[in-house]
Amino acid sequence: MFAPPVVQELAGERLHLSHGPIDVVVKAWGARDDVRAAYGAVARRFPCILPELCDELRALRAPSGGDSRVDGPVARRMVAACRPFADVFVTPMAAVAGAVADELLAHMTAAAPLLARAFVNDGGDIAVLVREGHVLEIGVAGEFSRGDVPVINGSLRLDSGAGVGGIATSGARGRSFSLGIADSVTVLARDAATADVAATLVANAVNVHSAAVRRRPARELDPDSDLGDLPVTVSVGALTSAEIDVALARGLVRARDYRARGLIVDAALMLAGQTRALGAAPRPSVIPEFAAANIRDPGTACRASGSPLGPGSPR
Repeated sequence: MFAPPVVQELAGERLHLSHGPIDVVVKAWGARDDVRAAYGAVARRFPCILPELCDELRALRAPSGGDSRVDGPVARRMVAACRPFADVFVTPMAAVAGAVADELLAHMTAAAPLLARAFVNDGGDIAVLVREGHVLEIGVAGEFSRGDVPVINGSLRLDSGAGVGGIATSGARGRSFSLGIADSVTVLARDAATADVAATLVANAVNVHSAAVRRRPARELDPDSDLGDLPVTVSVGALTSAEIDVALARGLVRARDYRARGLIVDAALMLAGQTRALGAAPRPSVIPEFAAANIRDPGTACRASGSPLGPGSPR
């Protein structure tokens, strides 16, 4: 059904793993033997992930909140991440990229517990590790004033006290369908799967009824979509200032609720050149125009010890 998985080294001592729709870039810092052990663990685990998910795809496309019985480790992460959000429509597929990233990072740290820092970037949804005394600098590109390619419009620094293990971005301009109209929503959470779900749902909430917004049932665009007949955003034209304010305000209500419930650490919402961030949290420190760069979609790029890393995807 899919071509064999590909595992290859990239510049900057990164590792690229690709299998069907899963496209991951990994970077670890630490003693050479530890990094080698971490990369070896990822290379061994990665080829099994897609077949495991395909075996349980029917259950993973069903709405959360019911009796979701799954066996695979990544599938279990997906179901667990969605459970606290089941008061609105969501399926475990909302957590798939983040859950894959979490699973691979867990195997890296099990094989090399002394890694100083690491990230696993699955198409812009990123699991991160930062040990005491180290930092990761994150940029987020969610501003589209120059066309379809987002530009970096902010940054943040994560250290071991940030309480952040995952970063995810969602929105109407990304690869997946969205019920909302956000250009991008980036969320920080304790793990990547939780950040993935929260980013999806906050992006859905950034919404307004407007003649400038075109929508179609998800099933018409992809017969296999887990969203069924729900209307997903196809395009967003010129919005009025009032429409932008209303849409972002609705998204902020949901983001604030998620933080009040302890589900997320912070979030930044972007639409039509406007940004709203939760802020007011002592850690991590987030610049108001908070954003990260993946050249295909809104996403994230990391830098540590002053060494810049490339986009999440090598393409």
